[in-house]
Amino acid sequence: MKTALFASAAVIALAAFGTPVAFAQSRDTIQIAGSSTVLPFASIVAEEFGAVFPTFNTPVVGSGGTGGGLKSFCEGVGENTIDIADASRPIKDSEREACTAAGVTDIREIQFGFDGIVFASSATKADFALTPLFVYKAIAAQVPVDGKMVDNPYTNWHEIDASLPDQAIALAIPGSNHGTREVFQEKVVSAGCEEAGLPADAAEDACTTLRQDVVVEISGDYTETLARLASNPDTVGVFGLSFYEQNKDTLKVATVDGVVPSLESVSAGEYPVSRPLFFYVKGQHIGVIPGIEEYVQFFLSDAMSGNGGTLEAAGLIPQPAAKTAEVLAAFEAGM
Repeated sequence: MKTALFASAAVIALAAFGTPVAFAQSRDTIQIAGSSTVLPFASIVAEEFGAVFPTFNTPVVGSGGTGGGLKSFCEGVGENTIDIADASRPIKDSEREACTAAGVTDIREIQFGFDGIVFASSATKADFALTPLFVYKAIAAQVPVDGKMVDNPYTNWHEIDASLPDQAIALAIPGSNHGTREVFQEKVVSAGCEEAGLPADAAEDACTTLRQDVVVEISGDYTETLARLASNPDTVGVFGLSFYEQNKDTLKVATVDGVVPSLESVSAGEYPVSRPLFFYVKGQHIGVIPGIEEYVQFFLSDAMSGNGGTLEAAGLIPQPAAKTAEVLAAFEAGM
């Protein structure tokens, strides 16, 4: 599959959904948009769903990031709005409020598995053993030096710590529209900032303001990050584990706090930068747009998202079967 997965006929740009347009009186194709991390999984399920259920059209799956997908999802109810939003983080209270204000009052959360966030670089470059502190020192606009906050002086990883490669600092990270960015900020940058021991008079935004000279924010999907690594082999990219697994022949992955990211280390709770994955269903579209309920049931089936299922082979870390059963029961009960 690898990056060719993104060329699936079921995948289109979120731009196709960005502006409400007039659909036929009875739209008969499920429309999905959101997280770049969830995109390959949703695309696989959509293709398989179309093959297994020929009475339904193959769902149309777009990217655009978690934030973009939920924004589109919350635009309202009706055939000119999407049915499902993919997300690599839980929906925010502010997003729920936007949904409610637009009349989207039946929001059903589907957690379907786990993923890790990894730091990957060209397979030809040196190995990285990272910690949140090292990443914070590489990426922050200002860092503490001799008890004072100064503009970030580091240009080479080796300057941050002697254990790191003699390699120019360059990072490609997800843009603010991605759920991956929020988890990266919380579990890596903010954690490293806290460990750095900032002076008491440091500005409140010292943990969130990133430097602009060596950091590139990627608003598109992971294929854009991969292209950045190809154009500058010194770049360290931030990916979902599942995307790395599909491209490990050209990439190598860093350890974080001494742990190698893998299906096993994430499922065991050992790898520190991991998160659950979700999609959100507009309950008010169930029974109106054909196939939504069947799509959810198919997605959560053992054959797709369970242990040994199709999505595990594509890089998903399955969740316990009991959790999946609980999620499905809540969905079917309208919760």
